[in-house]
Amino acid sequence: MTGDSQMDGKIQSVAVVVPARDEAALICPCLDSLIAARAEVAVTHPAVDVTIVVVADACADATEEIVRSYGDRGVDLAVVRVGRVGVARGIGIRRSLSSGDGPALRSAWIANTDADSVVPALWLTHQVELADAGADVMVGTVRPDPADLTADQWARWTATHERGRPNGHVHGANLGVRASAYEAVSGFDPVAEHEDNLLVARLRERGAVIVASDVAEVVTSGRPVGRTPGGYAAHLVEALSDSREPGLEPQAAP
Repeated sequence: MTGDSQMDGKIQSVAVVVPARDEAALICPCLDSLIAARAEVAVTHPAVDVTIVVVADACADATEEIVRSYGDRGVDLAVVRVGRVGVARGIGIRRSLSSGDGPALRSAWIANTDADSVVPALWLTHQVELADAGADVMVGTVRPDPADLTADQWARWTATHERGRPNGHVHGANLGVRASAYEAVSGFDPVAEHEDNLLVARLRERGAVIVASDVAEVVTSGRPVGRTPGGYAAHLVEALSDSREPGLEPQAAP
């Protein structure tokens, strides 16, 4: 790593942060996919250091034990009892960022996902390439696991989501941000939900370069009841309701 590459903003480190609450049933596929994505970026960008931290927040199931078993595969565990995903994400990020000076933060990237989600192998590589091209934020798409939906629900979802046309909706399960930009807006709000939308709104106000992408789409749980009342599960229930017609889903600004 050189000082010159820090100054030009080329990514030298990636902090993957995963908040989790009672995700024992789903977190193994998530961690396996993150390890595969780390292996992929080690090939495409061998100078980039990747850390993975899971912040187990108020878990009452075996989540902590499972994550701890991944320690020899380079997965770090933080245990908290805060009950707010915004706080949990922030704790994971502070734990992962090794330096607070400007050039180091400019060359560091924060990759956020959720413990009920599976990322594709190119997930980190794609974010590093976007950042090296000048992006400060990647707003990635997600799709529900078809196994969790009925045939009619899956047909309704696919009718309103076209490949190659990312809608710009913000999902904490597929959100990347340059560390310097994250710090410039004081990070995630300490809230129980919508911390991802609030962060991106402040980044947009400050003129951050925001890229919407569906190149590295994340598969997330299609369960009808999530960990927060206003999260992705609630959105799915509303969007896939029989009372809604395909094409009526609100679209985010490009």
